[in-house]
Amino acid sequence: MTNMPHRNESCIRRHGSKACSVHEETEETAVTETVLTQPDHMVSVREVFGIDTDLKVPAFAERDDHVPDVDTAYRFNPDVTLAILAGFSRNRRVMVQGLHGTGKSTHIEQVAARLNWPCVRVNLDGHISRLDLVGKDAIVVRDGLQVTEFQEGIVPWALQRPVALIFDEYDAGRPDVMFVIQRILERDGKFTLLDQNRVIHPHPWFRLFATANTVGLGNLSGLYHGTQVLNHAQMDRWNIVATLNYLPREEEVAIVLARVPGKNYDKGRKLIASMVAVADLTRKGFAAGDISTLMSPRTVITWAENCEIFRNPALAFRLSFLNKCDEVERPIVAEYYQRCFGEELDESWMRTSEVQ
Repeated sequence: MTNMPHRNESCIRRHGSKACSVHEETEETAVTETVLTQPDHMVSVREVFGIDTDLKVPAFAERDDHVPDVDTAYRFNPDVTLAILAGFSRNRRVMVQGLHGTGKSTHIEQVAARLNWPCVRVNLDGHISRLDLVGKDAIVVRDGLQVTEFQEGIVPWALQRPVALIFDEYDAGRPDVMFVIQRILERDGKFTLLDQNRVIHPHPWFRLFATANTVGLGNLSGLYHGTQVLNHAQMDRWNIVATLNYLPREEEVAIVLARVPGKNYDKGRKLIASMVAVADLTRKGFAAGDISTLMSPRTVITWAENCEIFRNPALAFRLSFLNKCDEVERPIVAEYYQRCFGEELDESWMRTSEVQ
């Protein structure tokens, strides 16, 4: 993702766990505006995203440094894409929820990339505080003198520009951060800077998105430690909640082949299909309570990439996923591998019993 403007870097950039508090203002650091102030033409959803609809959405003709790069190999989920496009075109607050590795944040970024819409992504980890979002007083060097000056955080900066602000890992945010975000969840929600006695009106083309592994209910599955139970009043303010889960097997195979084109031949395609079959078994095993983890599409891509390095699917599987599993569950996962590849791993029940 692109960097934040220099003027606000003192709020975001960190050395260890401490934010920078002194920096020098120059004329160059003041250039933080987007290229265009509003979308200047409409694009066809059918032509740009391949979805069978007559919808047209606003877009920018020019790109700037805040626009994500286009990933030509990315495949869009039609329903989620339409939900995100509603956010861009109708100023809906959109949350994309789903299991890890499904490409939630990337989905929003790739829609923005094709609309040339400036986009800023913030990960709401435990180190992001209210001051990072709102801003704070910092010491700056101006005309050779150190002076104290209020530095805007990411929220006021984005709110005043035609920018799509994405809050990643939304359900892992701290409570004080959540209440800052709640102020701007209303479509025309004004943002008050108490330190400045100033009210910021949102730019007409400011957009807000979020991604989450849960829907505000906390870590019910045991997979997502650190997630919070979210205030229902805040969840109620999200206009659209889209779910992005794992794709059908054929589509997932196509995605992996697009990421690892070196496997796009007859034998390689069969190998990738077997990999996706193993991943599907881990997901079913997780749903049934047999194992406590599962393979995401991201893991399958990593496995395929590691196959290119080691030229050994079994070794690549062990290094990419099996070693991340609980030791007690590894024989079950090894059985999944054996079903799809017809090959016993050292971790399988049969090999274990032979050793004993």
